[in-house]
Amino acid sequence: MVATDKSSKSGVSFTEQEALQFHQQGRPGKLEITPTKPMATQRDLSLAYSPGVAVPVKAIAEDPTRAFDYTTRGNLVAVISNGSAILGLGNLGALASKPVMEGKAVLFKRFADVDSIDLEVDTQNVDEFVNSVRYLGPSFGGINLEDIKAPDCFIIEQRLREMMDIPVFHDDQHGTAIIAAAGLINAFHLTGRDIKDVRIVCNGAGAAGIACIELVKAMGVPHENVLLCDTKGVIYQGREEGMNQWKSAHAVETDARSLYDALKGADVFLGVSVKGALTEDMVRVMAPNPIIFAMANPDPEITPEEVAEIRDDAIMATGRSDYPNQVNNVLGFPYIFRGALDVLATTINDEMKVACAEALAKLAREEVPDEVAAAYRGNRPKFGPEYIIPVPFDPRLISTVPPAVAQAAMDSGVARRPIVDMDAYRNQLSARRDPVAGTLQRIFSKVRQSPKRVVFAEGEEEPMIRAAASFVSQGLGKAILIGRDDEVREAAKEAGVDLNRPGIEIMNARLSNRNRDYAEFLYARLQRSGYLYRDCQRLVNNDRNYWGAIMVARGDADALVTGITRNYSVVLDTVRSCIDAKPGHRMIGISLALSRGRTVLVADTAVIDMPTSEELADIAEEAAHVARRLGYEPRVAMLAYSTFGHPPGERSERVQEAVKILDRRRVDFEYDGEMGADVALNPDKMAAYPFCRLTGPANVLVMPAFHSASISTKMLQELGGSTVIGPLLVGLDKPVQILTIGAKDSDIVNMAAIAAYNVT
Repeated sequence: MVATDKSSKSGVSFTEQEALQFHQQGRPGKLEITPTKPMATQRDLSLAYSPGVAVPVKAIAEDPTRAFDYTTRGNLVAVISNGSAILGLGNLGALASKPVMEGKAVLFKRFADVDSIDLEVDTQNVDEFVNSVRYLGPSFGGINLEDIKAPDCFIIEQRLREMMDIPVFHDDQHGTAIIAAAGLINAFHLTGRDIKDVRIVCNGAGAAGIACIELVKAMGVPHENVLLCDTKGVIYQGREEGMNQWKSAHAVETDARSLYDALKGADVFLGVSVKGALTEDMVRVMAPNPIIFAMANPDPEITPEEVAEIRDDAIMATGRSDYPNQVNNVLGFPYIFRGALDVLATTINDEMKVACAEALAKLAREEVPDEVAAAYRGNRPKFGPEYIIPVPFDPRLISTVPPAVAQAAMDSGVARRPIVDMDAYRNQLSARRDPVAGTLQRIFSKVRQSPKRVVFAEGEEEPMIRAAASFVSQGLGKAILIGRDDEVREAAKEAGVDLNRPGIEIMNARLSNRNRDYAEFLYARLQRSGYLYRDCQRLVNNDRNYWGAIMVARGDADALVTGITRNYSVVLDTVRSCIDAKPGHRMIGISLALSRGRTVLVADTAVIDMPTSEELADIAEEAAHVARRLGYEPRVAMLAYSTFGHPPGERSERVQEAVKILDRRRVDFEYDGEMGADVALNPDKMAAYPFCRLTGPANVLVMPAFHSASISTKMLQELGGSTVIGPLLVGLDKPVQILTIGAKDSDIVNMAAIAAYNVT
C-alpha cells in the first residue's frame, strides 16, 4: 500500500503505513488478556481451575447473582458489530470492523476501567444477529452495539433489550444524542432559553438523528416543537415517501417541506447528515443566537468559519476535535456503562441517559484543571459559547458521570445492587482512573474535618492561583497567596479564577505589619551564619519562600506549599533556614510509587546523599511512621545490590549494620535486609529465604543512597508506567511540601492537602 498523508478529524497527520504499523507492531491488534490472580505455582493453578474452581461454580448455580462476585461478568462489556456501517466507510463486513471494535474496547478500559471484548458477528440478517447475541447474557454485564446500519440497529437493539436482563446500548444512536443533549443544556443556559419553548430542527433521520430527538423530547422539548428532516425533506404527518415506523413516530403537522422552510425562526439545528447540508442562507433565517450542532463526520454540515462570516451570535458544536465543543461519544459510553455495571442495572433507560447529559453539562460549567488546558494546547477554556461540552481527557469525568447514571438507575428501579455510600463510590471511581486519588482520599477526608491555613508561596503564578482556588472550593481550608495584590489579581483574571470568595487571602510581604518581626526572627536564626540584619530584611522582603516558611514557623499559618519556579534543593535550603527538624525525627524525602494496585513508599528520595548506617536506621523509622500515617502497616525492606550477604560489599555492610541498629532500638514494625528489590517485592523470591522476617512483600523500601532512590523512582514513572507522588518532605517541625518545577495545579492541590494533613 502506498503511504500517503492522512488527516484525521483530530487534525493529526499520519500515513497509511504508520497506521498499519501502529496496529501491527509488537503483538498485532490493541488488546491482550492479563490474569488478575497469580498463576505461578501448582496451588495457584489448582485454585484457578480444577479442582478449586468447582466451589464458585456451585455457588453460582445456587445463586446466579454470585457470578458478579466470583467472575469478571460485573465489569465486562461485549462490543458487538456486523460491520454494516463502519465509521464513515459504509458496509465493509464483520471482519473489517474488528480494528474499530478493538479500539472501542480500548476506550472502555482507558476512560472507565471497564473490561471489554470485541465480537464480530458475520451476518447481515437481523434475526440471525439477534439470535447470535441473545444467548451471550451469562458472559457479560452489558452489550455495546456498534456500527450497525439503520433501520436494522433499531430492531436489533429493541429486541435484545426485551430479551436480555443486562444493559444493551447502541452507541451510534444514544452516544451522540447524550453528548449533544449536554451541549444543548448549556447552550440554552447561555442564551436564556426555556427548554419547553425551543424549536429544534434535526437533519438526518438515521440512528443518531432519531435518538437525538427522542432524548430531547424526554428532557422536555414538546413533540410539536421538533421537526425531523431526511434527504426528501421534512417528515410531516401524511407523508408517505421514504417513511418507516421510526420516522412516522416523529411526524408533525407543519406546512414546512424543505430544510430551509423548517429552519425559519428555528432555535436549534442538529445535523447528523452530510457535508454542506446546512447553507449560509439557512443559517441567516434562524432565530437570534442560533444553536448549530453540525455533527457530520469527518466534515460537518457547515463549518464554524462559514457560520462566523454571516452570524456573530451563533453557538456551534461539531464532531471534530479541532473545533471547540466536540460532540464526542467517548464522553458518554464508558461512564454510562461504568455506572450501570456498578449497580447491576438491567437496562439503560432514558432517565440514565438524561442524568448523564445533565452531569456532563454541569461539569462544563466548572473551572477546569490543567489536564483540560493541555487538551486545548495550553489555552485554558472557560464556560461560554466555545466551551459548553467537557473534553474527553477531563479527569473529573470518571467521578462525575457514573454516580449520576447509577443514581438514576436506582431512582428508576432498574438497579439490582444499589450503592449505599455515594461519596465512597465517587472516591472509588477516582481511584480507578487515577491510582493517586485512592491513596490521597483518606488525607482529603481528614483535612476537610479540620481545615488548615495553607500558604501558597508563589502567589503570582497561575498554577498556584488555580490550586489555591481549588483547595478552598474543595473545603480543605484557607489559602494564603504570597505576592503583590495587583499582580496576583491580574494573573487570576487571565486564568479565569475568581479570588473574591471567602477563604482566599493575598499577602504582600513588603506591606505587611509582620515585616519587622519576620526579619528579626530570621536574623536571630542566621546571625551566626554570616548574615547581617539587612541581609535578613532583604530576604524577607524579596523572597516569598522565606516569608512563607517564617509564617508557618511563627504559627501565622499551618502549612506551606511551594517550589514550582525554583529547584528543589534551593527551596529546601530556604526552608531549613527557617524551620528545624522535629525533635526525635530526621528530615527525609519519601516518594509514593503506585503501580498495578500496589503502593510502595521509597526513602530517602530528597535529602541525605550517602547515609550512614545510623542514618539508614533513622530513615527506616521515619518512613515506617509515615506509612502508618497514610494508613499502611509498614513492612520495611532495607535494600542493597546484594541479598543477605551475597555478594559482599561496603555498601551492603552499611545496610546490614542499619538492621542491627534497628534490632537494638526494638522498633515496633517489620523490617529486614539487606536484600535486592526483587526479593523485597516478590513473595516467591522471598520464599527462598525462610529466615526473612517480613511476613509479605515490602511496602516501604529504604534505599542505600539518595541517588539510587531518585533514579529508581523516576525510572518507575517513565518506564514502568507507575504513578509517583513526591518526594514528600517529612521530619520537619512544621509541615512544608516542595513541588517540582512546572507542577500542575492538581499536583499542587494534592501536595497542599498533604502539607495540611502533616504526614510527619
